[in-house]
Amino acid sequence: MSSSIPGHALPGGGPRSFPVARVSRATLAANALAAREGGAERYATALLQADAWGHGADSARAVLDELQLTPAEDDAPADTAEVLSPASFFGLPGAPTGATPALRLTGTVLSVKDLRAGEGVSYGFAFRAPADTRIALVTGGYAQGVVRELGGAVDVAIAGHRHSIVGRVAMDVCVVDIGDAAVRRGDEALFLGDPAAGEPSLADWVRVTGLHPGELVTTVGLRASRQETP
Repeated sequence: MSSSIPGHALPGGGPRSFPVARVSRATLAANALAAREGGAERYATALLQADAWGHGADSARAVLDELQLTPAEDDAPADTAEVLSPASFFGLPGAPTGATPALRLTGTVLSVKDLRAGEGVSYGFAFRAPADTRIALVTGGYAQGVVRELGGAVDVAIAGHRHSIVGRVAMDVCVVDIGDAAVRRGDEALFLGDPAAGEPSLADWVRVTGLHPGELVTTVGLRASRQETP
């Protein structure tokens, strides 16, 4: 069964106008099981804070209970094999090899338009096209955790192809340079996925912003429309 924090849709049944954070319970379980097989018998209580770092505390606690992991003392080090850390459980940058991100963040293409060489987009025309191109307006902005510093610095993936965010990230949307790619209104844009599959990753966001992985993923999980998947 899946649960969600309701998002929004455009009038007339158009594309969703709110980005979606999908949290995989199966991935949480796989990450925790791998840690248990590696010697973890307890979990760091910090991983349940802030609604389990934006992943959903009820679901996270259920996974831990199913695997019979018990909470560690608050002062227990979280970077030992005996204690499941938030990075290992959620699959964040710095986790042991094999931990998979449990949260995927996607937006939706709201519109596509041509952009001629020299024309600008975003606040103050922060981006001006060096050559004729096409751009897509995508749901997802700093109000949902796609922080401003990511503009001009990271990619999204649409139909498996990477495209750069350009200009300044707005409150609820951002602009993506799609060139001549066959991108249409309603297409899904992946902000955060699995780096092992070559998808955009949280590590890129950490590198650009200098923020802690937990801070970034928690903001996304709490502010986007969250859905739990099996």
